[in-house]
Amino acid sequence: MGEESTVETATKVAAGATAVGWRRGAGFAGAAIGVVAAGAAMGVALERLTVGRGVRRKARLALDAEGPYGTLRGTPGRAVADDGTELYYEVEEIREPVAPTRRKRRFARRAPVAPVTVIFSHGYCLGQDSWHFQRAALRDVVRTVYWDQRCHGRSQRGCAQTNGTQVDIDQLGRDLKAVIDAAAPEGPLVLVGHSMGGMTMMALAAQYPELIRERVVGAAFVGTSAGRLGEVSFGLPVVGMNAVRRVLPGLLKALGWQVELVERGRRATADLFAGLIKRYSFGTKDVDPGVARFAERLIEATPIDVVAEFYPAFIAHDKAEALPYFDGVPVLVLAGDKDLITPMEHSEAIAELLPGAELVIVEDGGHLVILEHPEVVNGHLAELLTQVVGAGGVPGDGAGRRSARG
Repeated sequence: MGEESTVETATKVAAGATAVGWRRGAGFAGAAIGVVAAGAAMGVALERLTVGRGVRRKARLALDAEGPYGTLRGTPGRAVADDGTELYYEVEEIREPVAPTRRKRRFARRAPVAPVTVIFSHGYCLGQDSWHFQRAALRDVVRTVYWDQRCHGRSQRGCAQTNGTQVDIDQLGRDLKAVIDAAAPEGPLVLVGHSMGGMTMMALAAQYPELIRERVVGAAFVGTSAGRLGEVSFGLPVVGMNAVRRVLPGLLKALGWQVELVERGRRATADLFAGLIKRYSFGTKDVDPGVARFAERLIEATPIDVVAEFYPAFIAHDKAEALPYFDGVPVLVLAGDKDLITPMEHSEAIAELLPGAELVIVEDGGHLVILEHPEVVNGHLAELLTQVVGAGGVPGDGAGRRSARG
C-alpha cells in the first residue's frame, strides 16, 4: 500500500535497539535498565538493525504529539502524608443532572446520601495517568479520585526519603489514608489498585482495618501481589535470575548515587529501553504503538534513584494476612496471563485468600493490562461498581458487606 510513514516504520521496531547502540550504552545505564531483562536484551537488539536511530526518535516525537493518552484532568488537590510529603490527587465529580423546576415544599427533606468514591492507586514507575482508559470510561458516572504515589508523577519526593529513610509499603498505605482523609473524608469507598497500588491497599488494610470495615464497599486488585516477589523470575532462566537477585539490590543502590550519569545513559540507550518496556509491560507485540509509547513516557519519568529507593520494599512486601479484611465485600482480582512482573499465580493466591472474589485472567495480557486490554478491565470494573453503586453514584442495593459473590 505504498511507502511506510516514518512513524509506521519506527514503531514496527520499537521493541529493541541497534546492536551497536546497545554496546555503546553499556555500563551503568545498561545495567540499570537491562539487568532484570538480560535474557531478552539480545533479541531486542537484533530487531533494530534495519532502521536508523534518528528515524525512531522522530517517530517517538510524532507519537507524543498525536497521542491523547494522559491528557484527562480533574480538580487538583494535595494531601499531606505523616512525614510531611505532599501528595497530588485529582477528583472527578459526578455531573449534576438538570432537575426540573418544582414548587417548593415546606416539610423536611431527607439528608443526602454521600456518593461512593472510587480511589485509584497506580503502580511502580507509573503515575495516575496510567488509568487513562478507566478514567475516560468512568467520567461523569461515579465520583473518582486519582493520585500520584510519593516520588511519582506530580507528588513530592518523599520527605523521609530525602533524609535517608528507606521507603516501605506500609508508608504507602499511610499515604493512601492521607489521600482518603483529604479527598474522600466521608462516604463509602471502592479501592482500585494496580501492581504497587494493590500492595498499597493491602498496607492500608493492615494498618487501618476499621476503615476497611466501616467504609470500603468494594475493591479491585489488578496485576498485583501479596508477597513472595523475591521469587519472581521475570521470564529469565533460573540460573540467570539467581545471579540477578544477588547483585541487583547493591547495583541499584550504587546507581542511585550516580543519577546524572545513569539518566544520560538511559537517554543514550532509549531504543533498548523502549524494547524492554514493551517486553515487560505487554503480553503481545501487537499493542497500539501510541499506547506503547505512552507507557514508555510514564516509566521514563521515574528517576533512577526513585527506582532504587522503592525496589527493596517489594522484596520485603508480605501482606497476605491483611487480605481477609476485604472479605465480605465485592472484590475483583484481575491479571494478565503473560505478566512477567507480577505473574498471574500471585493473583490466584490473592483469590484463594478471598473466596468470594471474582478472579479474571486476561488472555494475552501483560503487566500493563489496564492499558493493553482496557475494554476487558473496564467491563469487569463496571460489573464491580454495579454491585455497589446505584444511580447517580450513591450506594445502591448492592452496597455494604457481603458474605459471597454470585
